[in-house]
Order: sequence, then C-alpha cells, then structure tokens
Amino acid sequence: MSYRKTLKLVCGFAGGSAVLVLAAAAAGESRGYFGELRGEAASRWSRFTVLQAAQPAWTPASHTPAPTGQAWDFNWDKRDPSSLTNGKKTNALAAEDPSSEQDNSKPKATRNILLIRHSQYNLSGTIDKERILTPLGREQAEFTGERLAALGLKYDVMIHSSMARATETANIISKHLSDLGVDLVSCDLLREGAPIEPVPPVTHWKPDAVQYHEDGARIEAAFRRYIHRADAKQKEDSYEIIVCVSPADLLIRAQLRLEALQFPPEGWLRMGLNNGSITWLTIRPSGRVALRTLGDAGFMPPDKLTRT
Repeated sequence: MSYRKTLKLVCGFAGGSAVLVLAAAAAGESRGYFGELRGEAASRWSRFTVLQAAQPAWTPASHTPAPTGQAWDFNWDKRDPSSLTNGKKTNALAAEDPSSEQDNSKPKATRNILLIRHSQYNLSGTIDKERILTPLGREQAEFTGERLAALGLKYDVMIHSSMARATETANIISKHLSDLGVDLVSCDLLREGAPIEPVPPVTHWKPDAVQYHEDGARIEAAFRRYIHRADAKQKEDSYEIIVCVSPADLLIRAQLRLEALQFPPEGWLRMGLNNGSITWLTIRPSGRVALRTLGDAGFMPPDKLTRT
C-alpha cells in the first residue's frame, strides 16, 4: 500500500476504529528476521505515530473524570435535621422510631429572599442622615417598588438597614405594596461595613484591621439571622424583602459566599450592582440554594441606571 493511501485511511478514521487503520497499513509492511520494520515501512509507521499522537485520547463514558471542586455542604446553615436532633431521642415515639424526630424537624417550605440594593444617594453628605436619596434615587425606588408589585408575590416582611438611604428606599417601595400589608422592620445589623479584606485588594478603600474584625462579626450575625432554610413549623413558602446598603451591600455582595452559594467570601468586591436592583435567592427545605437573579435592573430605563 502506498503512503498516500495509508495517510488517507489515517485521516478518514481518526477518532474512529484504530483496528482498520492498523490492518490497512500492515498490508504493505516489510519486516526483518526479528520482526523489525524495514525501509519505507519503518518511515511510514514513524509518520503514522506522529499523526496518532495528535488525536485526542478516547475516554469511555464509564471513566468520565470526577468533577473538581469542593462538595456541597448541606449543613451550611446548621439547620439540617440530623444536626438539630444531635442523635438524641426526646420522647417515647422517637425511641420507637428513630427517624420520626428528624421527620418532624424537617423543613417543608421554601424561603425566597429578595435583596434590594439602595437607590442613588447624596455622596456629598458627611454623616449618615445627610446621605439621603437624590431625585434620581427616588425615581429608582419607585421603579423597584413597581417591579416588586408587578411580580404578584405575597410578601411577608420588608427588612431594611437603619441607614438613611436604605430606610428611604424601603419607605418608597412599601407604598407600592400597601395592599399586601407588608410590615417594615429596621435592623442595625444591616448597616454598612467591611466584612472581609477583598481579593484582589483595592486602592481607594483601605479600612483598618480592627474595622474588618468588628464589622465582619456584625455582618456575619446578620447573615445567620436572615439567610437560612425555613423552620420546620413554617407551612407555606415565604417571600421576604431585605434592603441593603453599599459598599458592602451586605447580603448581596459580601454574603453570597461559602455558607449560601459557597462562593469565596474574599471575592465580594468583584460584584458591582446597580442601585435599586433585585437579587433573588431561593433556599429549599433540603438546604439547596439557587440564585435566581443577581442585580436585576432591567425594569428601569437605561438612562436611570447608576451604581453609586
């Protein structure tokens, strides 16, 4: 067989059956006393080896490489039923049926948490009460309120930071949800802060180590209070609104992290979200977490978008 025909077969069957290629090439080979290839055959096989090495290795489906990365921690919020019972039997029924206590403590409802970033505010203010919303910021809050109302969800509560810009944003949004009787709850834990030193570092913002130490603990406390799976006593799915502040944006930028989406916490400043945008987290009874939207602001006209 000529070299041209051999090469044609090699190219035609690359990634297919190597047996046919070998058989066709072997038909015209010349071997010595000890089986070694001679002359043109040796040169031809040398060229074939180069072509063969260029082909991707075939991996059977049964030998698919295992996925990389860390395994999902189903007890990220320390509310997995197995950890709540701690292996103890608290009554006679549990003694008869070890699984009954865990069944009673299993969540059955899904929590939906809608995290709202505050609207644009006055950056020239030197203290919190002076950093109120700009006229554009108030417009943005109106758009956000309209959007939340249009979703047609039955909101249970609106929790907001006690800082001026978040409080004002929440008050404007609440006007659009008045028919639902949504309660407004102010929380100091949701105030602005420095949760953890960002990676990579930034040059325009360098808090002292003590600020990371103090703010980090407070923000972690807020996360543990508000972001977790439903309690076992909750019967229906819930929809809760949390209005946060910047630059930490608390649960939006800092705490979409190891415990919830299990994203590295040091990456919190890699996320930039528009004012008045909506981030939607869904937490299933099993502890699975889904990010349904991140910084959605598509309901606002393009000329109303800002990131202050």
